[in-house]
Amino acid sequence: MDRMIYTAMAGARQLMVRQETLANNLANASTPGFRADLDAMRAVPLQGNVGILDSRISVASTTPSADFRHGAVEATGRDLDVAIVGDGFIAVEGRDGREGYTRNGGFDVGADGILRTRSGLTVLGDGGPITVPENAKIEIGRDGTVSAFVAGNTKNGNTLGRIKLVNPPTETLSKGLDGLFRINGGGTAESDPNVRVVRGSIEASNVNVVETMVGMIALARQYELTMKTISNSEANSRDSSKLLQPNS
Repeated sequence: MDRMIYTAMAGARQLMVRQETLANNLANASTPGFRADLDAMRAVPLQGNVGILDSRISVASTTPSADFRHGAVEATGRDLDVAIVGDGFIAVEGRDGREGYTRNGGFDVGADGILRTRSGLTVLGDGGPITVPENAKIEIGRDGTVSAFVAGNTKNGNTLGRIKLVNPPTETLSKGLDGLFRINGGGTAESDPNVRVVRGSIEASNVNVVETMVGMIALARQYELTMKTISNSEANSRDSSKLLQPNS
């Protein structure tokens, strides 16, 4: 009975972890550039001095990476919105000061004139942050070059810099709690001149809402069955104890 309860308990715990992952994905179904989290399970032998632990295996849930499939590109008409064409990422400065990578190309100009994401993160250029002149019209080229056109001059723009576009191998990336991807073990990725963007568009989340909701329903049913297994094990244990009791 002990083994049955232990197995069911370990399974229920990981089902809850998986449910949290799917709930987070569903909550970000409308977040531009969001990449759905993936879960993986691995067996972990228990260590201890008690002999019974040698026969116990725990299950640990990990989030090895994310789903790197591309989201749909949606037209917005904003000059400061860009979507990456194909593979690649936009380099930004995270709130921890470290360089991170995102597919969310919705930009704004901060009060200090620096090009930022809508969440306030600094967009990095090949030479550092990109500063935009006051009242300038911004155009972003397919290679990420940012040009400013001042009033009265709509033909010849001043090049402010080029957005740092990178394309590191996805297996070298890990996703942080802030939603940004970073190079495993630290370090930064080199600019990739082959990465291209399209202006006036933004990439939607790659979360499949229907698939995620179906997965959450399936997990809820599995959790219910696991709880029934625990209840049945307890009932069997009580019945066994009664059979072993001497007749009064």
